[in-house]
Amino acid sequence: MQLRLGPRTLDLDRPQVMGVLNITPDSFSDGGRFLQVDDATRQAERMQAAGAVIIDVGGESTRPGAERISEGEELDRVIPVIESISGCSDVSISIDTSRPAVMRAAVAAGASMINDIYALRQEGAMEAALQLGTAVCLVHMQGEPGTMQHQPDYKDIPGDILEFLSHRLAACRNAGIEPDRIVIDPGFGFGKTHEHNVRLLARLERFQKLEMPLLVGLSRKSTLGYLTGKGAEDRLSPGIAAAVLAVERGANIVRTHDVEPTVDALKIAYAVMQSGKNQ
Repeated sequence: MQLRLGPRTLDLDRPQVMGVLNITPDSFSDGGRFLQVDDATRQAERMQAAGAVIIDVGGESTRPGAERISEGEELDRVIPVIESISGCSDVSISIDTSRPAVMRAAVAAGASMINDIYALRQEGAMEAALQLGTAVCLVHMQGEPGTMQHQPDYKDIPGDILEFLSHRLAACRNAGIEPDRIVIDPGFGFGKTHEHNVRLLARLERFQKLEMPLLVGLSRKSTLGYLTGKGAEDRLSPGIAAAVLAVERGANIVRTHDVEPTVDALKIAYAVMQSGKNQ
């Protein structure tokens, strides 16, 4: 399985890692740490050196209860950082946004992927992704960040999300976006209770029926804290465990704040999985 990222192709036969780079003052884990362009660029370089093949740059927090910022503020946060990273590195850059104007500016600055928690449902987003020719990540979210944790409800959580993503895949294909440019993300923590997240991870292999690259983001999420009693900055070990479980169940890309230990853990997981297939 492969993913086309601009002029390059990412091999997904082995698990890959996406590094999280939040240019925000209020993200739940690393808010405020990388607001300066130099700090953000150095962090991107560290993550690439540690094994990240994609750096996911976000300028607006999507944590539960987060309030929206203006389009101008989002642009001011992310564009200088993307320009700086692309100017000194060949790592693939993803823009974490749902706004078409930010998508366009980010790609002009050097991004080759759009990571959209609204799965290209905002006005103009589908058209922008098609015209830009980038890779896209379609994320499932019930509700919106400000209210998504207010009593989320599902009849069958993997089944409901599968149905949603199937519809979004069809919409992308009907619009003309090629399948080798699309990644799906079931959206851990986006309109889901702790029980939902655990059940979703347990049944993650069901998403293989879509035959599309699968991205998961569990790093430092509140469910890991709920299960372990750890604060956001102390969830490295739970995050590693969740990443390995996700890859065993079919995840192709793991989105994480903790790149180096995740890369190492997935090397072990991949070697064991391949050995099991060869017996």
